[in-house]
Amino acid sequence: MNLVDSSGWLEYLADGKNAGHFAAAIEKTDELLVSAVNIYEVYKKLVLEKNENVALQVVGLMHQAKVIEVSSSIAVQAARFSLEFKMPMADSLIYATARMNDAIVLTQDADFKGLEGVEYYKKM
Repeated sequence: MNLVDSSGWLEYLADGKNAGHFAAAIEKTDELLVSAVNIYEVYKKLVLEKNENVALQVVGLMHQAKVIEVSSSIAVQAARFSLEFKMPMADSLIYATARMNDAIVLTQDADFKGLEGVEYYKKM
């Protein structure tokens, strides 16, 4: 299973230089997990940069994968990761979601760099 971080979704949607790193994972929806936190981040960014209609279309695309809600067990594990790795709350929730579901995080967010179960691509 894979979980593409918000930075990867946004890179893919913008057809940026690193889009190819995320395309296969995003397009294989049967092997893709989406954290509810990713939906929040992507929706917010697209409303600010585009409009709500575009944001809602992308949320619909994200729902083609398996969406994982933030549970109390994910929240506790995320707090542990946040303390251990000095991660921001959103990133630790995304990381906990992936780790607790045996998924690989694909990202270009440096907060994930060097963590187990992460494929990090430097932002171009």
